[in-house]
Amino acid sequence: MRPRLLIVLAGAVPLFAAGPQLPRQLQGIGIEQKLNAQVPLDTEFADQDGHTVRLGSYFDRGPVLLALVYYTCPMLCSQILQGVASGLKPLSLEPGRDFNVVAISIDPRDTPATAREKRDEYARWYSRKAGTRGWNFLTGTDKSIHAVTEAVGFHYQWDQSTKMFIHASGVMVLTPEGKVARYFYGVEYQPKDLKLGLIEASHRTIGSPVDAVLLFCYHYDPSMGKYSAAVFNLLRAAAALVLVILATALTLLWRRDLAADRRVLKGAAR
Repeated sequence: MRPRLLIVLAGAVPLFAAGPQLPRQLQGIGIEQKLNAQVPLDTEFADQDGHTVRLGSYFDRGPVLLALVYYTCPMLCSQILQGVASGLKPLSLEPGRDFNVVAISIDPRDTPATAREKRDEYARWYSRKAGTRGWNFLTGTDKSIHAVTEAVGFHYQWDQSTKMFIHASGVMVLTPEGKVARYFYGVEYQPKDLKLGLIEASHRTIGSPVDAVLLFCYHYDPSMGKYSAAVFNLLRAAAALVLVILATALTLLWRRDLAADRRVLKGAAR
């Protein structure tokens, strides 16, 4: 029986670094930062029109914003692509003129037809007037897919029980030479961050490692009727971290207000 819904599991990097705390299905899943790594530009894929293309052919406009997704993903991949389109929408930089957006499906069963459907959907999400220029959705063989995912540190896994891919969310910015310049994690990407990343990549500048809050595409098992204890532990730990941050902020504000009140009282007493 297929799981009826997907959940997004979030947590801080130090939490995920402790492998035994992760559910078995999430062991080894994530995005490893491989800054300055070279992607294989000679790798061949099929574009959304069914034409055989070299990955390197998309670097003629400068940097590339790379999204590793799969086109039949029921939730997380859509959020990633929507985040890309929404983050790029306010920028003066334009796909097809200043850079290219390249999505590569991690599912070798995806076809140019599904790629074209998704390309059209998210190009329209970005702008109904701009058309599809600069938006490129590719499919390929296992060999081609793994050549790219290994180069950029994107680690995922096929879950036979749910017939879905388990993967983390994020996108990468590549230089015009095809080197990894910057990672953006999650499903929402701030326009100012994307702009800076694209401009720096266009100047061959390699960014620094960033802290990551990983989001995982994970499933609910209706046969159990509940989430695993490991998932709950992760969620509790993440919630506790948020509470600590909020408590610290409130304490600092309270102390500041208390000090201000004392100054006012002293002034009144004089």
